[in-house]
Formats: sequence, structure tokens, C-alpha cells
Amino acid sequence: MLVIGNKTVRDVLDGREPDVLGAVRRAYVAHAQQDTSLPHSVFLRFPDAPQNRIIGLPAYLGGTSPVAGMKWISSFPGNIAAGLERASAAIILNSLDTGHPQALIEASVISARRTAASAALAVDALTEAAAHTGVSLVGSGVINGEVLRFLRVVAPGLRSVCLFDLDRARATAFAQTHAADLDVTYAGSLDEALAAHPLVSFATTAAVPHTGLTACRPGTLVLHLSLRDLTPESLLDAVNVVDDPDHVCRAATSPHLAEQLTGDRDFIATSIGEVLAADGRHEPDKERVTVFSPFGLGILDLALAELVHETALREDLGVRLSDFLPVPEQESA
Repeated sequence: MLVIGNKTVRDVLDGREPDVLGAVRRAYVAHAQQDTSLPHSVFLRFPDAPQNRIIGLPAYLGGTSPVAGMKWISSFPGNIAAGLERASAAIILNSLDTGHPQALIEASVISARRTAASAALAVDALTEAAAHTGVSLVGSGVINGEVLRFLRVVAPGLRSVCLFDLDRARATAFAQTHAADLDVTYAGSLDEALAAHPLVSFATTAAVPHTGLTACRPGTLVLHLSLRDLTPESLLDAVNVVDDPDHVCRAATSPHLAEQLTGDRDFIATSIGEVLAADGRHEPDKERVTVFSPFGLGILDLALAELVHETALREDLGVRLSDFLPVPEQESA
């Protein structure tokens, strides 16, 4: 068993944003071509602490280097007040020959960067990415920090960012850490943030919908990464792109509530995998808001975990545990 910790994961992925984008793109295309196995995620919730959850994401990703495994990721929002990260995660990779676990990888960085990379791919596929000069970020946590990192790869003309967070101190700290070289403004209200730029990213801990999209400019792309911010009625007025309809329409997400409201999924226009597997472009609607709602597929985690695993094997990184698995009993003489 190879154990790969957070620092090693970060060291491997830092500066490799194009490789990360490529790995996530290939995973989406493989899924669109049905070269994956993706059971529904498992949600573990706690009766006395409904705000907390742990999610299991099993997956198989085919292709030239197939990989199988599972991500186990927790979200405990109360950690933030204690100075801890809200989310923590681990990924197990299994051998496709024996089924044995072969790597345990700390996955908080992987989880954040695959989410951000999927958002950046959506910007590139659903809009004229090079034309974006600004973005509104709703939520000043780790995810939007990574979103900004990857947006600057696909939209190198990005020069300004509008921040909205219920905690102004968090927004200020975010700006100092992630946007020191950008023109930063602070929105006094959510509607002000939605109107500031035609590109908006939601990455919050919202548990129930709390806003519509009427404040957005025509043609705005909304990256609905936290999945529960938008009212179902607002989705019905938008162009909706998802990663997988079966996965995103569950667990009381905004698309799930929209499905319950209408009785069908006709409000979903397409999936990002279908767009990328075709010509990689989707004609933007210049009048309506487009909403990208990715559930967060386990195949994306596997794609980046395998990138880290291959690098660790090649460069002799991580810690090997020779006694993790049982030793086969020797046959009697």
C-alpha cells in the first residue's frame, strides 16, 4: 500500500493546471462515451448534526489507463469557526487485477481542484472564455480559491473579481491570498454580486435555495458548484447544463427540486461531457442565463488521483506500508 499525504499531493499538482484540466476533460468524455461505471454516491448524515455529512463516491474510469476506487469526503461547516478546513477527504485506489487496495491518497486538494477544473472547462465550453475580464465569486472558501486559479488558465484576460461573503473578514483574507494582483471589489449584497460580471461562481455551504437569478446580466454563466443556492423556479428560466442528470437530480439539490416541481428533467439542456465529446463548444444563449450544476462525479477524483499516483510511483514519493495487507499463508511442506 502506498500512502500519499497532503503535501505530496499538493507538490505533484502545483503548476500542472493544464494537466489537471486535461485529465478532467478526458474523464468527462469517457463518461459521455459510457466508458465508466458510476454508482450513486452514498450520503452519511447525523441525526443530531444535520449540517454535517460524509459522502462516499465509488467509481470506475476506463480508457488507456483504467482505474477504480472510492473517495470518502466529509463536510463539517462548523470546522471553519474552529480554524479548520470545512472538508476533508481520502481516496482509495484498487488494483483492477486483484481488487486489493493499492494506494491511500489524501484528497482535499484533489477534490477542490477537480471541482474547479470542471468549472473552468464549463467556462471554456459554454462561453467565449477569452472574453471574460471579471468574475463574481459568491463564497470565499477553498473551492472559489481554486476556481479562480483555473479560470485564469482558460480566461487569461481576467483582471477583476467581485467578492460576496456573509463574513467580510473572510472575503478580505481571500482577496489577500488569491487575488492580490487583481482588481477586487466587495459586493454589499448578493444581487450586487450577481450583476457585477457575466460570470458568477457559487461555492457556499447553503443547505436550501436562497436566491433567484433576476439580478444577473443577460447571457451570464453561473457556476452553481454548491448546488443548493438557486431556487428551482430560477432554473426553469435558465439554460441548464449538468455533469450527469441522474446524479445531480437527487439529495435535494436545486436541480432535484426543479425536477420535483415539473415532474421531468426537460429543463436540462445537455451535459458537459456531451459537449466536450462533440466539438467542445456549446453556442451560448446571449439573452438567458446559463447555469452549470455539476454534482461532482467520482471519476474526476479518480482521474486526478491516478495522476498523483503515477507521479508518486515514478518519483518514489509517499510512504509504503509493506504490512498493510495480509501475507498469504505458506503452504505446508
